[in-house]
Amino acid sequence: MSILKDAIISQLGADVTFVEGYQHPARTVFCIVPQEKFVDAGKAMKKAYALLAAEWATDETTFGRGYGIFACYRWGYEYLIVKTETTADDPVFPSLTKQFLPAWRFERQIQSLMGVTPLNHPDTRPWIKFEDWPEDAWPLRKSFDASKPMPRVEGEYKWIKAEGEGVYEIPVGPVHAGIIEPGHFRFQAVGEDVLNLEERLGYVHKGIEKMFESLSWDEGYRLAGRVSGDTTVAHSLGYCMALESMAGCNPPERAHWLRALFLERERIANHLGDIGAICNDAAFAFMLYQMMRLRTNHALFGHRFIMDRVVPGGVAVDIDTAGREVILAELDRLSKDFERLVVIYEENPSLEDRVRNTGMLKPKRAREICAVGIVARASGLNLDCRIFNPFPPYDQYDRLELGVPVMITGDVHARTWVRIQEVRESLRIIRWILDNMPGGPISVPLETPSPGKAGFAAVEGWRGEIIYWLQSGPGGEVNRCMVRDPSSVNWLGLERAIHGNIVPDFPLCNKSFNQSYSGHDL
Repeated sequence: MSILKDAIISQLGADVTFVEGYQHPARTVFCIVPQEKFVDAGKAMKKAYALLAAEWATDETTFGRGYGIFACYRWGYEYLIVKTETTADDPVFPSLTKQFLPAWRFERQIQSLMGVTPLNHPDTRPWIKFEDWPEDAWPLRKSFDASKPMPRVEGEYKWIKAEGEGVYEIPVGPVHAGIIEPGHFRFQAVGEDVLNLEERLGYVHKGIEKMFESLSWDEGYRLAGRVSGDTTVAHSLGYCMALESMAGCNPPERAHWLRALFLERERIANHLGDIGAICNDAAFAFMLYQMMRLRTNHALFGHRFIMDRVVPGGVAVDIDTAGREVILAELDRLSKDFERLVVIYEENPSLEDRVRNTGMLKPKRAREICAVGIVARASGLNLDCRIFNPFPPYDQYDRLELGVPVMITGDVHARTWVRIQEVRESLRIIRWILDNMPGGPISVPLETPSPGKAGFAAVEGWRGEIIYWLQSGPGGEVNRCMVRDPSSVNWLGLERAIHGNIVPDFPLCNKSFNQSYSGHDL
């Protein structure tokens, strides 16, 4: 039984067409609806309590069609993709913004990069595409030549304004005092109280999705691993799993377990860094230095971030008995030191004063923005692809018994504590993997996908759910690679969490979210 499939049939009846053999894996339901029913499909998903996971467009002129508009919904274990089509002569589609808040930015990005207009969208300002680009420059269209420099035109971004006695604006960024990537945050405040925050991102737009189209299937995993460098394992894994589903490739069992090992090590490394950085932004630098010294990967896997180790068909590196013993000894040391630091975090009154009831994102708001990962779990949403979209060994529930920490306060402390609990759980998972890992090969050959196919994957990165959607062209080439980093939805949460706080608490709130600029600014 499929709750989402039944819901859309109940709402649309004969107006929905389910397509078999196009979308892979087969458990991801795929359907096509007429353009005038696209919003009705969204209403059906809203009524079924589904979340909008992603929304994107494709240029299908190479197939002799116009443009495809896709919306991916999720509920529990289910993912359902709804497609509608528009012509090349009149590229428009009905907006989902009245049903789902994340569509607000998904659709602005579709319009900015593909030149397909969401009808009745309340905000027509460009997103990712900057105001000094030519108005008719649509980078994701097949007709766009990415090899030529883009001419610069005069333009101005229209910020949201707040008026009233004592209201003033504070621009923060886009260049920051630290080494973080650029992002512009515009506050309206009265005194130190924040009335509103508006984000302006896109400063590190690299044309990633366009670049995929110039690569072979075998090369794409390396680019995926560089979408957001601190999440190289999860992004390359998302690409590889989507590709493998299209090609009918089943990686060896040992490769799956090694991928899980890499994921958990990536999770630990980033959570340690974040816990320390959150404390640092609360003026407790000691914790930052102590947490950072616990991070390591280079000696075991030849790269500090385990980059290029997840490949199509499996993995590129194995561990032997000596490596296993090194990891276990490392985990023992890390666990001992980590627990001592957690006690210091818990018993420091100045830290508690800063992190409790600061930057609150309540469960209702988290659901409205369709939050994922750490942000969702700190705000009462039990979402984790390791449980709801698992691959081996995560699918062995009776043996692994994966624990997912969920809190409801949605403040800086909750987001920190979810990280602390996930470090503990990842340490346990890695030990279990090392004790039970099967033998055998670590990779298999992968054949080129046949023309006109699509692949989908959802992977739980350390920030949250990462989605990859691939489409092969009429010659079997890469026609489209859509990437949805957790940051694409979670950045919305920061804008809401800062309301009611004071301006000096913004760095602390921002760090507790710690979303990726690079992963968002594709």
